[in-house]
Amino acid sequence: MRETDLKSGQGQRILVVDDDQATLKLVAKALEYEGYRVLSVDSGHAALAKIKDYDPHLVLLDVNMPGLDGLETLRQLRARGEYVASIFVSGKSDTEDVIRGLDAGAGDYVCKPFEVRELLARVRSQLRIKDLHDKLKAANQKLSELVDIDDLTGLFNMRSLYRKLDFEIDRAERHGRSLCVMMMDMDHFKRTNDENDHLFGSYVLTQVGKLIRENMRKIDFAARYGGDEFLVVLSEIDEVGARTFAERLRETIAETTFANGEYNIKLTVSIGFAVSRPEKDHLDGRSLVKRADHALYQAKHKGRNRCEIYTEKTKSENQSA
Repeated sequence: MRETDLKSGQGQRILVVDDDQATLKLVAKALEYEGYRVLSVDSGHAALAKIKDYDPHLVLLDVNMPGLDGLETLRQLRARGEYVASIFVSGKSDTEDVIRGLDAGAGDYVCKPFEVRELLARVRSQLRIKDLHDKLKAANQKLSELVDIDDLTGLFNMRSLYRKLDFEIDRAERHGRSLCVMMMDMDHFKRTNDENDHLFGSYVLTQVGKLIRENMRKIDFAARYGGDEFLVVLSEIDEVGARTFAERLRETIAETTFANGEYNIKLTVSIGFAVSRPEKDHLDGRSLVKRADHALYQAKHKGRNRCEIYTEKTKSENQSA
């Protein structure tokens, strides 16, 4: 078992699996000469053991191997869920054998003895398919992210909010850590549109989204909750840390002059936040957001441009207000 050094050329990683040492050496040498990185193993079990760490772009598999044959090895590789380009290299050349190999999921089937140049051409073909597959996967991932992003602020939208929040709550409870949900609302934002224009109002929301992103840590996330309301989820944080973050964000926005063209304005925000404690609370995302919303109502009721935390008294105070 050996891995070659990276040479000039494409440098893609190829895993060669064959119990015949002569074939193993011939294939490895030909691939190395073309500039590929090659890891050679002599059994299906060894291939499965190496597949995760090596992460090959292509696997060349002998069909007939003792212990775990090529068909079963490929089946187990496919069961891992990640796409791996594959070519069967086999001494079995009957049509039924070829059909069985292709139906097992291999991208191609090469019969022994083979012409080295033909094998290399088939390798290049499968690597091109692998490259296209990876690009398509990346494009789909990017598209999925764009669907979840609010066009105006660059934050998440309501479509993805509760899915992400419930995931973070589950993770916090598993690790015994606190989590904070913060609701923020622009104070008297209607005046921004009434006294200027809606395009300027959109500009302000864009800048507020930017300020939120700049103040968050990488482990946190934020969403535009609707209109001029925003929601921020702070992971692994206690009440003191949550209040510190909320006050810093409130002050940052209050000190910012939003200017664009002939319009400029200074604005304040009201913030309500709720902290979920894993040893006491077992709340889903909507319940935690509701608590933060109650605290936001208190911040508005007490004069705006302030931060309030949810307590056991908050809900009853709101109901009696």
